[in-house]
Amino acid sequence: MPPNDHDNRESRVTERLRLKKNADRRLKAGHLWLYSNEIDTEATPLKTFEPGGQAVIEAANGKAMGVAYVNPHSLICARVVSRDPNVRLDRSLLVHRFNQALGLRERLFAKPFYRLVHGEGDLLPGLIVDRFDDVLVVQLNTLGMEHLGEEVVAALDKVLSPRAIVFKNDSSGRRQEQLESQVEVVKGELPDEVLLEENGVRFAVPVLAGQKTGWFYDHRVNRAWLNGLVAGKRVLDVFSYIGGWGVQAAANGASEVLCLDASGEALERVAENAALNGVAEQVAIGEGDAFDALAALKAEGEQFDVVILDPPAFIKKRKDIPNGERAYARLNREAIRLLGRDGLLMSASCSMHLAPERLIESVRGAVRHQDRHGQVIYQGHQGPDHPVHPAIPETAYLKALGVRVFRD
Repeated sequence: MPPNDHDNRESRVTERLRLKKNADRRLKAGHLWLYSNEIDTEATPLKTFEPGGQAVIEAANGKAMGVAYVNPHSLICARVVSRDPNVRLDRSLLVHRFNQALGLRERLFAKPFYRLVHGEGDLLPGLIVDRFDDVLVVQLNTLGMEHLGEEVVAALDKVLSPRAIVFKNDSSGRRQEQLESQVEVVKGELPDEVLLEENGVRFAVPVLAGQKTGWFYDHRVNRAWLNGLVAGKRVLDVFSYIGGWGVQAAANGASEVLCLDASGEALERVAENAALNGVAEQVAIGEGDAFDALAALKAEGEQFDVVILDPPAFIKKRKDIPNGERAYARLNREAIRLLGRDGLLMSASCSMHLAPERLIESVRGAVRHQDRHGQVIYQGHQGPDHPVHPAIPETAYLKALGVRVFRD
């Protein structure tokens, strides 16, 4: 559908969703979300809207503020897709947004391995697309995006003509939107091995069976920083998944790397990726619960020069914050016990609800618990292919601390 089709009045959104008085402040500030308690349900009852359908958002005075898709059964009941009330989210707008996103990534990266679309950060709420050269892995995390699945495929096809497109629709966000899990190849044929290159190191990625889209591009910059400090060092990679940190450390000169993970299948991929880069002899694997494994290593008298902690989100909802903060504190304590006299800790969190200062506090407490000193020498965030929407704090979720830990 050509872009000027947006000018066709028949294609415009006709439904109206009206806000309560003063409920338009966040939208004016640039936010894209509307909550159900912000809607004037007397003027526009939510129950009358088709789940996943689109509506023009109106201020209390009737002024049009943009177009959003609506899910009347969700706390976030509408997500804005354009400030132009004459536009609808369709194939044409998707092509436009994909080209905008692609333009940024091609300025940032020399090779086609990155997150192509990062939801709200790329003005496409609920949509994630990771690119592995000519394979695209898509997550439709909201009902509104689910309704546009075919249009997403067609638009990606027009912009990039990939060999294969995979729908990896098994996220927790889908459950919150009452959507079923679904993993399938929706275009083309998936090659036997999907490969990527990050910071000059190659990886084979399990896009169908792996976590999320199969890879975590968000830590690329943080890994690059650590890669410059591991030569000749003994490295422990906890929650290693398929070796993103550990294999890169070995490829950058680490003398020994131990990758720990609870998934035997992921650890098989660690071994494969180590061999792919010619560092199989430097990389060992260990399967088991992270806390148990750290305690066992301490009991065995093991020591490391570098310990990497990149756990899954311990805090998925606000109510999890107290327990999650305790888990981060305990994890950092156990890790620091394994560092030599002058070691380096890389401590990360992907929990949106963990404030950056609370991660620093977890590390501070862990360092003092071992009667050591800590120096924060690096503070990292998600990479630039995961752009932060300046009006939506939730889009800035990743934290990484490089901490020198030493004794008097």
